[in-house]
Amino acid sequence: MLKGERALEVETEYGKPPPITMGSVEDREVAFIPRHGVKHETPPHRVNYRAEILGLKSLGVEKVIATNAVGAINQKYAPGDIVIPVDVVDFTKTRHATLYDNDPVTHVDVTEPYCPSLRKILIEASQGRKERVWTDSIMVCTEGPRFETPAEIRMFRLLGCDIVGMTGAPEVFLAKEAGMCYASICFVSNMAAGIQTRVSQKEVEEVASKLISTISAILSQSISRLSDTEPCTCKTSCTTGA
Repeated sequence: MLKGERALEVETEYGKPPPITMGSVEDREVAFIPRHGVKHETPPHRVNYRAEILGLKSLGVEKVIATNAVGAINQKYAPGDIVIPVDVVDFTKTRHATLYDNDPVTHVDVTEPYCPSLRKILIEASQGRKERVWTDSIMVCTEGPRFETPAEIRMFRLLGCDIVGMTGAPEVFLAKEAGMCYASICFVSNMAAGIQTRVSQKEVEEVASKLISTISAILSQSISRLSDTEPCTCKTSCTTGA
């Protein structure tokens, strides 16, 4: 998607993220970071989410659009559907989940974990396509790299979750702490464990290859609609105090 691309390497207080590619989309400057590394070599539980978010911020990024492959827990959904989640449940276990480990004690308001203005743009850009689009979905993020068990999926369904993935958290919370707008566009790559017979990485990749052009079109249209005046509270979500 990027024109005039160039790769940059940056350092952060939490280490070095993968190279960030700078370029333009619809005449807007865009930074792309491969979450799992250039060769997709880093599993979800080992991604340095703090370095990646702060690496983007160090380059002046203010708005983040994430892409996620997810499994469907809600049986109304189907592989190939597009999902713009509105809320998230964090079931990760070992990840560094905050930028605020030290004094002063800092709390972040995640009443709206995903930027409503950025979500609105993604939703509008997703309309009118052949793929079904779900916009009131709740994502649950699990630790990985294994897929979930059928019992876990039944539990998540009881909790009201619609989709499951391995990279939605703590990414969304770190972006909020960094004062950045963040939203995600997901595609359903498979039905979750217990709904279909088996879950495989090959299936995920096959569905992804079919949706590349759709996701790229939605991203391009969304980027073209971005402005600096969209109202949101993402920059002022953190408060300090005992």
